[in-house]
Amino acid sequence: MTTWQGWQHFATTPPLTPPQQGDTPRSTEERLAYHSAFVTVRTPAINTLATQVRTLMLLGRHQQTTARPSLIVTGPAAAGKTTALLEVGRTCHLAHTRKHPAPPGRTHQQIPVAYLLVPPGATAKTLATEFARYLGIPVTTRMTQTQITEAVCHTYTAAGVRLVLIDEIHRLNPRTTTGAEAADLLKDLTERIRATFVYTGIDVASTTLFAGVRGAQLAGRASLITCGPLPARHGNTRPFTDLITDMENALDLTQHTPGALPRHAAYLHQRTAGRIGSLSRLIRQAAITAICDGTERITKKTLDAMQLDHLAEEASRPRTRQPARTA
Repeated sequence: MTTWQGWQHFATTPPLTPPQQGDTPRSTEERLAYHSAFVTVRTPAINTLATQVRTLMLLGRHQQTTARPSLIVTGPAAAGKTTALLEVGRTCHLAHTRKHPAPPGRTHQQIPVAYLLVPPGATAKTLATEFARYLGIPVTTRMTQTQITEAVCHTYTAAGVRLVLIDEIHRLNPRTTTGAEAADLLKDLTERIRATFVYTGIDVASTTLFAGVRGAQLAGRASLITCGPLPARHGNTRPFTDLITDMENALDLTQHTPGALPRHAAYLHQRTAGRIGSLSRLIRQAAITAICDGTERITKKTLDAMQLDHLAEEASRPRTRQPARTA
């Protein structure tokens, strides 16, 4: 999705939908593919991010002299940050193209959204090249960073890019010479491209991203949204149980009993530490296993047999008390 063609395919491909009563039953291969991709469940993080992005885009729409306000989505791994970012980006893309269809005689629509990753060990030139690659801007080894940046700013403005999504921002280290130059490039682009910038990264507040003068500039322009594990209970609500219910309702299993998974909410929360990514993986793995072994339902025994990501397995492992030291 880090090219315009890839992003457009993602944004315009109809999202998967759960099976509906009266639908023709899917084949085994279709159901395996469905649980591999699965649906995107609307989470509190997606709702919060969508509201904030819409507000910031309106806030910066007519701003001319300085960089527009931006947004940083932070949190631990497997907390659903990238999923939320992509879902909001898709919504923005579809809303813009519906409101601004391509005029008669024009073969290309405007390009409202750009999505790219910060490359490992990013320098200003490699980061500028990622911006260029997204829109297919020709870049040669003989081009300087300034030349690439000029081409990027001109093309992004001409294409009408309104939202720039930058993932893996924690890879940027302004304390190094190359990292500082890359941070300066981002600042330059936010001032020259008439778009709202949204970044995501792992535990950004604890990294060096906000360190020093450059970090202070970013912190002074960017709002921070924390996308953390879902709590088992929040006031009178049970957001984690609600998420489990939504995922269960999306399953395509012939023998699964509705309500079976929410009954294991406490176990699932302990097993995944409330991480959305880990929960999704666990349920999808269990569903695929249930199809392959013919049971067609998910039970506690099925869930126990699943091997999760190392982060979730470590978090759910019971901690043994260390023996007291003796003098």
